[in-house]
Amino acid sequence: MGGSEGVGASSKQFGVTKPISMAGPTVTDLQRTRELEKFLAVSGLYESKEEAAKREEVLHRLGEIVKNWVKQLTRLRGYTDQMVEDANAVILTFGSYRLGVHGPGADLDTLCIGPSYVNREEDFFYTLHDILANIEEVTELQPIPDAHVPVMKFKFDGISIDLLYASISRLIVPEDLDISDVSVLHNVDEPTVRSLNGCRVADQILKLVPNVEHFRTTLRCLKFWAKRRGIYSNVTGFLGGVNLALLVARVCQFYPKAVPSMLVSRFFRVYTQWRWPTPVMLCPIEENDLGFPVWHPGKNPRDRSHHMPIITPAYPCMNSSYNVSMSTLRVMMEQFQYGNKICGEIELSKDCWKALFEKYSFFESYKNYLQVDVVAADADDLRSWKGWVESRLRQLTLMIERDTFGKLQCHPYHHEFVDTSRQCAHCAFFMGLHRKEGEVVQEGQQFDIRGTVEEFRHSVNMYMFWKPGMEIYVSHVRRRQIPCYVFPDGYKRSRPSRPTSQFENCKSFHNNEVSVTEHVERIRKRKNNDGVDVREDAIVKRQYACPPGDRLARRNSLGTGGLSVEAVSDSQELRSVECNHLSNSGQDDLDRTESPEAASNSSVITSVGSSEDIVSVSVAGCVENSRGVEMMNNGRFEDTTYGNDSVTLVKNIVASGNEVFQHELQQQLQPNAMLGMVLDSAEKVLSEAVQEPVIRRLSLPSTV
Repeated sequence: MGGSEGVGASSKQFGVTKPISMAGPTVTDLQRTRELEKFLAVSGLYESKEEAAKREEVLHRLGEIVKNWVKQLTRLRGYTDQMVEDANAVILTFGSYRLGVHGPGADLDTLCIGPSYVNREEDFFYTLHDILANIEEVTELQPIPDAHVPVMKFKFDGISIDLLYASISRLIVPEDLDISDVSVLHNVDEPTVRSLNGCRVADQILKLVPNVEHFRTTLRCLKFWAKRRGIYSNVTGFLGGVNLALLVARVCQFYPKAVPSMLVSRFFRVYTQWRWPTPVMLCPIEENDLGFPVWHPGKNPRDRSHHMPIITPAYPCMNSSYNVSMSTLRVMMEQFQYGNKICGEIELSKDCWKALFEKYSFFESYKNYLQVDVVAADADDLRSWKGWVESRLRQLTLMIERDTFGKLQCHPYHHEFVDTSRQCAHCAFFMGLHRKEGEVVQEGQQFDIRGTVEEFRHSVNMYMFWKPGMEIYVSHVRRRQIPCYVFPDGYKRSRPSRPTSQFENCKSFHNNEVSVTEHVERIRKRKNNDGVDVREDAIVKRQYACPPGDRLARRNSLGTGGLSVEAVSDSQELRSVECNHLSNSGQDDLDRTESPEAASNSSVITSVGSSEDIVSVSVAGCVENSRGVEMMNNGRFEDTTYGNDSVTLVKNIVASGNEVFQHELQQQLQPNAMLGMVLDSAEKVLSEAVQEPVIRRLSLPSTV
């Protein structure tokens, strides 16, 4: 397999180092590759001929629109008739479409290149925006001029399009413009360079791999895998399409004669052993007289803080994975280990390809989560608002790492969930919480992230296009409190049902009665097994979406804004909450109180009990039940335990990562005054008024 490209691989070195192996495939490898390709086809990863033709038609129509737009502007600015006739703009693609690995329903990444006198700020984001807005086939038009790479998002005849713009220093743009020529970067600004580099990087990748078809099949496979395992999202700090393409391309360079089944297996083998932050590079970093900054940790202090450098091959070479944090790197390394384990079993004929793509059970992998609810007045406002909030979730991860000295780590889930029972426009994001591996927890140790959440809320509310009705709520939910609408079938995973009748409860109590010694031994074993002391003494019911007209006044009266948790109890204490006891999501709806006590529902991360206990997190608030007033969840918020599909974290994660953002720890935050309720080591509720900007830090002895 591979044709002439595979033959040339032996005479040319690809990459900055020699190949690891020049071995070709065995008969078994070829058979596994056929099985893999069949699995990808059955999984629907290839678009039909009709869909491909429709994309080509949309690209052609979009090209005609931008040509007419440039000609119109040329005429309005008084250029000659000949200039108007010659005026031109071209549409190029990048991303998965240019690499040849796009699938059905994938976004179409496009770049419009125009002449020097047509600018981005007014001509693109206003004039062209208005032209597109008046086209019947164009829907969901959303300009994002302040993005790192300014973009206009919309759907054209049902196909999602991301449209960038680059104005190059030429009066006339030729149809056969060579985008790889560095001259296109002359006299342009950095946003334009970033826009142009999408196409330039894709072209370079295809030039730097030994066998393009093997690269494409492997990349298509690993993109599908990353999506199934919940780590395909550049915006939240995981792998995006370009990051994954560069990682796959480097493996292709390491094994020039390998076929896709071999490359997939080697991918996991290589990156479970990779010593980050050693950079992944397809070619040497190129310097140029144009003066644009390139990735260089020796010269640029900011580059030294990058956890997972994956360097683009086109000038100016940059780190495509600067979004990665300590937390998201941990998650990705776990998934690489998982993939390596499954591929090992496939090579031993103990498993099949389907096992590699088993969907990651995010809501079964952690015991504690942050839920970020996003609401807006209507669907159009929600579309832009949620996009902004999602782009800031990475900052919340970094803030929590910073304010807890890296001891509390987050797993932001890339998927958004919608509660269709809500009357207002709504979506929710979730983040799993996990104590850093190997941390020893002291009795009474606390991680208070109220100030962190307030800082995050404040930064989100700085949105340039904020409108009344746009609100965000951040709250803690335990695994058993995850709302049912996040599950595909509307209900949670099945668990053995508990007896519910009074007779059965009584019978169960007597059957399970044990001595004190047996009870202590059982608790000890449970701690040793999962590292968590589970106590489920109260149920929390929460309401996050209120009528738009009430939210602003409520935010001002409570003074917290970013936190919205309501803690109440049932008539009796519940030892566990089974999803089949909940009839629907409306059962969880309670009106939000406007009393000052509601402001105490802040996110406090705390640990109580013995030093064996894992760091616990609670949302400060009281619940009244048969035992009187207790801290919500008994003040306990157990740490993460992994599901069966998770694996041990590789120990070679960035050693210097804990130093990131440490210099910012002294910065003063200015959260609004709030009423806090903190649980001390004796599990007593202490009420305190927080009048000054405060972030509680770890109270650890110097020996830790």
